[in-house]
Amino acid sequence: MVTAINNSFWFISFVGIVLVAINPYEQLPIYGEDIINAYSGQNMGDMDPHIFAVAEEAYKQMARDERNQSIIVSGESGAGKTVSAKYAMRYFATVSGSASEANVEEKVLASNPIMESIGNAKTTRNDNSSRFGKYIEIGFDKRYRIIGANMRTYLLEKSRVVFQAEEERNYHIFYQLCASAALPEFKTLRLGDANYFHYTKQGGSPVIDGVNDAKEMVNTRQACTLLGISDTYQMGIFRILAGILHLGNVEFASRDSDSCTVPPKHEPLTIFCDLMGVEYEEMAHWLCHRKLATATETYIKPISKLHAINARDALAKHIYANLFNWIVDHVNKALHATVKQHSFIGVLDIYGFETFEINSFEQFCINYANEKLQQQFNMHVFKLEQEEYMKEQIPWTLIDFYDNQPCINLIEAKMGILDLLDEECKMPKGSDDTWAQKLYNTHLNKCALFEKPRLSNKAFIIKHFADKVEYQCEGFLEKNKDTVYEEQIKVLKSSKFKLLPELFQDEEKVLSPTSATPSGRVPLSRTAVKPAKARPGQASKEHKKTVGHQFRNSLHLLMETLNATTPHYVRCIKPNDFKFPFTFDEKRAVQQLRACGVLETIRISAAGFPSRWTYQEFFSRYRVLMKQRDVLSDRKQTCKNVLEKLILDKDKYQFGKTKIFFRAGQVAYLEKIRADKLRAACIRIQKTIRGWLMRKKYVRMRKAAITIQRYVRGYQARCYAKFLRRTRAAITIQKFQRMYVVRKRYQCMRDATIALQALLRGYMARNKYQMMLREHKSIIIQKHIRGWLARVHYRRTLKAIVYLQCCYRRMMAKRELKKLKIEARSVERYKKLHIGLENKIMQLQRKIDEQNKEYKSLLEKLSNLEITYSTETERLRSDVERLRMSEEEAKNATNRVLSLQEEIAKLRKELHQTQTEKKTIEEWADKYKHETEQAKTMEKKLVEETKQLELDLNDERLRYQNLLNEFSRLEERYDDLKDEMNLMVSIPKPGHKRTDSTHSSNESEYTFSSEITEAEDLPVRMEQEPSEKKAPLDMSLFLKLQKRVTELEQEKQSLQDELDRKEEQALRAKAKEEERPPIRGAELEYESLKRQELESENKKLKNELNELQKALTETRSPEVTAPGAPAYRVLLDQLTSVSEELEVRKEEVLILRSQLVSQKEAIQPKNTMTDSTILLEDVQKMKDKGEIAQAYIGLKETNRLLESQLQSQKKSHENELESLRGEIQGLKEENNRQQQLLAQNLQLPPEARIEASLQHEITRLTNENLDLMEQLEKQDKTVRKLKKQLKVFAKKIGELEVGQMENISPGQIIDEPIRPVNIPRKEKDFQGMLEYKKEDEQKLVKNLILELKPRGVAVNLIPGLPAYILFMCVRHADYLNDDQKVRSLLTSTINGIKKVLKKRGDDFETVSFWLSNTCRFLHCLKQYSGEEGFMKHNTPRQNEHCLTNFDLAEYRQVLSDLAIQIYQQLVRVLENILQPMIVSGMLEHETIQGVSGVKPTGLRKRTSSIADEGTYTLDSIIRQLNSFHSVMCQHGMDPELIKQVVKQMFYIIGAVTLNNLLLRKDMCSWSKGMQIRYNVSQLEEWLRDKNLMNSGAKETLEPLIQAAQLLQVKKKTDEDAEAICSMCNALTTAQIVKVLNLYTPVNEFEERVLVSFIRTIQMRLRDRKDSPQLLMDAKHIFPVTFPFNPSSLALETIQIPASLGLGFISRV
Repeated sequence: MVTAINNSFWFISFVGIVLVAINPYEQLPIYGEDIINAYSGQNMGDMDPHIFAVAEEAYKQMARDERNQSIIVSGESGAGKTVSAKYAMRYFATVSGSASEANVEEKVLASNPIMESIGNAKTTRNDNSSRFGKYIEIGFDKRYRIIGANMRTYLLEKSRVVFQAEEERNYHIFYQLCASAALPEFKTLRLGDANYFHYTKQGGSPVIDGVNDAKEMVNTRQACTLLGISDTYQMGIFRILAGILHLGNVEFASRDSDSCTVPPKHEPLTIFCDLMGVEYEEMAHWLCHRKLATATETYIKPISKLHAINARDALAKHIYANLFNWIVDHVNKALHATVKQHSFIGVLDIYGFETFEINSFEQFCINYANEKLQQQFNMHVFKLEQEEYMKEQIPWTLIDFYDNQPCINLIEAKMGILDLLDEECKMPKGSDDTWAQKLYNTHLNKCALFEKPRLSNKAFIIKHFADKVEYQCEGFLEKNKDTVYEEQIKVLKSSKFKLLPELFQDEEKVLSPTSATPSGRVPLSRTAVKPAKARPGQASKEHKKTVGHQFRNSLHLLMETLNATTPHYVRCIKPNDFKFPFTFDEKRAVQQLRACGVLETIRISAAGFPSRWTYQEFFSRYRVLMKQRDVLSDRKQTCKNVLEKLILDKDKYQFGKTKIFFRAGQVAYLEKIRADKLRAACIRIQKTIRGWLMRKKYVRMRKAAITIQRYVRGYQARCYAKFLRRTRAAITIQKFQRMYVVRKRYQCMRDATIALQALLRGYMARNKYQMMLREHKSIIIQKHIRGWLARVHYRRTLKAIVYLQCCYRRMMAKRELKKLKIEARSVERYKKLHIGLENKIMQLQRKIDEQNKEYKSLLEKLSNLEITYSTETERLRSDVERLRMSEEEAKNATNRVLSLQEEIAKLRKELHQTQTEKKTIEEWADKYKHETEQAKTMEKKLVEETKQLELDLNDERLRYQNLLNEFSRLEERYDDLKDEMNLMVSIPKPGHKRTDSTHSSNESEYTFSSEITEAEDLPVRMEQEPSEKKAPLDMSLFLKLQKRVTELEQEKQSLQDELDRKEEQALRAKAKEEERPPIRGAELEYESLKRQELESENKKLKNELNELQKALTETRSPEVTAPGAPAYRVLLDQLTSVSEELEVRKEEVLILRSQLVSQKEAIQPKNTMTDSTILLEDVQKMKDKGEIAQAYIGLKETNRLLESQLQSQKKSHENELESLRGEIQGLKEENNRQQQLLAQNLQLPPEARIEASLQHEITRLTNENLDLMEQLEKQDKTVRKLKKQLKVFAKKIGELEVGQMENISPGQIIDEPIRPVNIPRKEKDFQGMLEYKKEDEQKLVKNLILELKPRGVAVNLIPGLPAYILFMCVRHADYLNDDQKVRSLLTSTINGIKKVLKKRGDDFETVSFWLSNTCRFLHCLKQYSGEEGFMKHNTPRQNEHCLTNFDLAEYRQVLSDLAIQIYQQLVRVLENILQPMIVSGMLEHETIQGVSGVKPTGLRKRTSSIADEGTYTLDSIIRQLNSFHSVMCQHGMDPELIKQVVKQMFYIIGAVTLNNLLLRKDMCSWSKGMQIRYNVSQLEEWLRDKNLMNSGAKETLEPLIQAAQLLQVKKKTDEDAEAICSMCNALTTAQIVKVLNLYTPVNEFEERVLVSFIRTIQMRLRDRKDSPQLLMDAKHIFPVTFPFNPSSLALETIQIPASLGLGFISRV
């Protein structure tokens, strides 16, 4: 048996017609909608074995053969039957859908949680064991859509309500109620923990691992609501269930051996009576008494405590059974079909074979049902197959198989176990012991299948088809009778609780779920039919039917139903008896397979013919594949002739007497041929009909257009002639009228002017005379006054001058006298003192001369040392050069680089010393650095917060775009519905046709006015009302999202402002620190000394580096010093970095010097004297003896300072000489080492020497080749880039030449050579606006948007021309300050674009063209909005063109939303085009021929798909990508937007390829991994050619790349597992394990992956937190952004071509 591994240890396989499934005991992600979609429409052998494959086969056969189907799920308890049946129902609900809007498929699925909660329980073998059987018929209409369903149940295990074995539970619903007891609505039920109630604590296991009962309760209530069970009825159900729990806690007290009583005011009974609405006294009485009726009288008898407990339990079981039947009945009513049923598919989920330590009546009935099902399977698979082959005289070998008919006869035949049980139940004193004795007497030693246990007289053994089972006879009679006291039922019927009497009324008339109808199957509409008036006693007689009798009848009905349908078998297998996940017991599995008949099925399927057709059916079905000459009167011969042509292998079919038998897969092959033939015929018919219709429509439209044109042109001509006549007459009248008015006005103005002039001139003359008279008189007065004042002033001045002269002369005479007296007294003393001072001055002068001589001698010594240093340096340099020249003969480039690096390291050490000295100067800046670090940390925090906000913004953008996508989908749906309503409502009148309007009904969603034009008639108004009611909801959501985005942007701006504030504060603090002057003078002197030392050190290091660099460039060999050599580049980079560091140090020294100067200026007092004045004062001060001594001391200190500087320079020179000597010594040692190596090489034998030299030469040549290849690639890229630029420039030059040629008239072209001076003509200065009339707006939208062909625009015109034209029209409307015109134009533009996309939305070129133009229009609105953020890149001329009157920010948002919708539509178009190419081109086509090798064996029907879909190759995908890219580039789409489109395309390719790889076993091999890697490399090469590597597209292919690598890597050891786990970080755990399970060896060097290796992978990946989803979401669309991209094109230079038909607009 070939077993296909579908996921980690989830074994599913086909064995003939049987699906064998093994329960993994763990939830696996292989039942999602993506898996359902993958299996939908596929043949059974095309995909991996799965329950969905069986469901799809049943659905397909129902549609093809028009016959009812059944899916029989069987197996032992705990094998997974219920889950398999549930997934089969889910598949039908998902694939078929419902025929109405009632969501019937959801109701069918909703019945599962209800039935599981009230009918499933935990057993020792299964945590969710079905304790009842059910057969669900899912009804379909003629279109094979679900219309309803019906459920039949079998043998509910009522005893579990009152008793559970160890480690088992009661029904789930009781534990769900206890877990939800804290809910407010359940307070009245007075529930508690499950351990409190007797009916839920007996098993001792109230909790199931991994199951949340409270959550399951929520699911149950939701399912009840979906199925129409109201909240009132739900609370009633819960009330009854709570009452059962409280009833179980009722206790009895014994009064004597034959009577008992209930304790007074017993709380559990009180709660039970309150919940059930019955009287406490009556219920307490009848729980302890019973009524006996004889022929003459009736009396009441007390019962013992044991009988009372049994009666209580019987009442609880009876209530629960009736409630179960009531719920099933309501579920069937909810699933009832309202239309006629055409066919159905039945799903049988019945209890599996059971054997426990103690087996009772329930296990007996369950195993009896499994015997019947096994018999049906045997009849269908074995007997019917063989009988059919024998009847048709097909060569066949009979197979002996196990027949379980004797076991069934033992149970149900006359005098069988059930008959004896019913007979014993009718006996007055029948008991379990007497029944056991009858069984022993009847069957023991007479039937081989019946045995008696050795140590028991109350048990019997039956040999079932699966195993021997020992049944205990105790309780058989009681459970078969199913008796309950009538008085207790009457008390419940009298309840005030309405739901409770409904459960018990007319029990004998209600159609039981286990009752049978005379027909072969139960109809879908199960209405209860009241029988006619029956005889007294008939109802009671029917009511007394035993449980075994009812169960036997229901089984017969089920068998008849199954035999009337086409069965499909699912055999569920338990991997182990301990419910351990992923643990497989081979012996246990083989035992189950043999018991289920699977091994015999394998034998039959190996040589069988599962498909068969009668000759007439085959002829009717495949008549389309026959030609007329092939059709004969003999149908059998006709079929033979056709089959011999269609199927060449004669072993694939056999001809019987009345039927044709086919092997597996042949019918599907014939169906494919038939479908292809029908498809070709349909296409031909459609082609002809559509051509005829279009021709007819064209002729009618052409005739109507010609007629309309004729009348319109005539009307326009008449109107134009009338307009000309009126214009000419109006001009004549205006001429004479204007002349008369102007002449009359002129005469009046002339007369008034002359009068005014006369009056004004007289007034001015009189005023002038009066003024001249006043001036003459005032001059005479002024003359006399000024003469008198001058004379008085002269006399006073003369008197004062004479007095001042006298005083001054007297003061000067006194001073002269005093000076003469002082000089006469002090001359002699002065002479005596002067003699001593002259001697001292002479001595000081001699000392100064001696110091000067010493200084000169020191300078001479310094110069001599410098000369000797230079000569020594030159000599050492010559030695170094000589040694270097000798070194280059034996030393390679790498060693030279190392020596230079050591030299640079020494220099860096010296730089490090300089830095340490510099640190002493920079101590004052520590505090500033600390504050700067705090500011940096704050900045980092702000940057992190900004990044988090950007992530939140991207999430909001993704959610917003998803909502926008949903909004556009609803909008399109609304438009379609409106069009349908218009077609139904509007009736066109003869001779009248409503003109088209470019305004859509969605105008209110994009404009901000609610005006409705008068041209719209009443139906349109009525249809707009609901849309207007709905639109505010969408717009509010839209505005909320827009507000949220604005808030995030504001928050980001505030954080940026705060960051700028912090930086300004840091700069201010730094400025303050720099402004703080040092206080002490000693620090200044120290800093000045340090500054000088740093300057000298920097100069010295810079000189040495320059000399070293010069020596390198002069002395190195060409191989090393070549510009492309690696050693040369490394060395120069290091030298350059050191030089830059020295320059930085120099700048720092200069900064320190400026700081010192500023500090000295701050310390010195402000003095405005000149330098000469300061020098004079110093000389005068030095006249004192002490001051002269101080000057001498200062001079000595200066000399000492110079001497110290000289000593430091001497030390530096000595250090330099020492370093050079060390360098020379190192070079000598290196030279010796090289010579030793050379000598060793010479001692080698010639062969080894040649090999070593060849190896060295090969290494050198390889490195050179690699460098040359890199240079060649760079040059190729440069050439390609230059070619592209050349093409673009040539295209632009051609466009400019064409534009210039259009603007030049023919006359100018002729006159150009004659008068070249007139060619440069000054044109009109345009403002970059376009003017149009209001009535031409619709024509503008029609010509520019609706009827524009993108191909012509993209090829012949500049990119984005429609967007520029529309914006220039908007500019003119803004210039006129006409808000209505702006609003109307923008609204018409948006609606026009939407209409074009709706009409031609599947054309990539159209969608790409309008996406590019919408983005360009949006960028123009931003660029010319006047906002500073968008005006940074504008020219002054473009800034003059900004909008002045209106803020169109809201319309920018609307255009952005429209661009998002167009982008999403573009992605859908891309996906539709690429979808059929991806699987064939990426997986199936062999790009590298001969790699795939041999096709894997064991795969069925895989060749056809490869042959059919092999038309597409990888080249097809790349050509399509080139086409997409060229179209987008021609349309002028933004480069960033092109990158996002390419990223989305590559994600689709990667996701679809990986999903198909995960679902196809034949694709998982080493050679296919190599093929995928090659294909992905081709796609990456395409990205490099298009310069799109930074678009993120390559990262989307990472999961596919890792999957291909996983197919190629080694998969054996733990090291391989570790490598796989670290490599496959883009794949989920489920995907990795899936690929390993599907890996199939193709060649002899490959091996299948071991199970232990897969377990190792799972253990290593268990801590990884990733999605359990198996398949990637191929429909995912990344959020799109539109970065602002301003245009450099000047609006005033745009020319409107005549081909657009826009002659009615003019440039302004």
